[in-house]
Amino acid sequence: MNSIETMIKSFDGTKLYFSKDTVDNAKAAVVIVHGLAEHASRYDYLTEKLNQRGFNVYRFDHRGHARSEGQRAFYSDFHQIIEDVNVIVEAALQESANIPLYVIGHSMGGFATSSFGTKYPGKVKGIVLSGALTRYHTKVAGELPLDLPPGTYFPNELGSGVCSDPEVVSAYANDPLVEKQISVDLFNSLGCGITWLKEHATQFVDPVLVLHGANDGLVSEQDSRDFYGDIASTDKTLKIYAHLMHEIFNEPSRDEVIEEAIVWIEKRI
Repeated sequence: MNSIETMIKSFDGTKLYFSKDTVDNAKAAVVIVHGLAEHASRYDYLTEKLNQRGFNVYRFDHRGHARSEGQRAFYSDFHQIIEDVNVIVEAALQESANIPLYVIGHSMGGFATSSFGTKYPGKVKGIVLSGALTRYHTKVAGELPLDLPPGTYFPNELGSGVCSDPEVVSAYANDPLVEKQISVDLFNSLGCGITWLKEHATQFVDPVLVLHGANDGLVSEQDSRDFYGDIASTDKTLKIYAHLMHEIFNEPSRDEVIEEAIVWIEKRI
């Protein structure tokens, strides 16, 4: 297995942290898109499992997150997050000319991934969503848009909701790469993005596996139910896991969830 860490220029010149974990004779490739305030390295375990099954894995930190450039936890326009995903997908496609490419997106990364699929249909072979923010049933930041001056920041209080495993919650709280503050601008951009995603739901046609924990305290499972119902994909699967919280790839039963995602991808290679 080969691991490379580098920086990649996004559409507007912002440099994003970019890593690749490749295997010999890979049968497919996967781009992982992380969630709000976290970073790519929190997906080491998932990456390892994907590598073991013969997948090359590409990861990046969102702009304004961890090792990437950009104002911290900030977007001025939701299209920035979509275009960042597109740049990473393009880089992965160039390197994976002969093998199919899939995208796995979690939480805000699920918003980014579902929006990428909506804006750029047919670019990848399939999409897996985990606890994806595709509607806004759980008002985690209150009603949007927030009527606060641009540039206002909130403390990151997402931690307790991420997982039922106290070790994961503790690691998250003590992780120097996890953003400790989140801008009002980011939340308001996402609010606009969710409206856009809903309005363009019929443009989403890619094969998709929609996964969500029933006890997700940060993003409602109803988001995934609504998204699943609204999209135009002819190959779509929805699975809600009883008892699981937000980070289904980190919950104690994560191996079962990861296996579900891997088997879904393998059937579509």
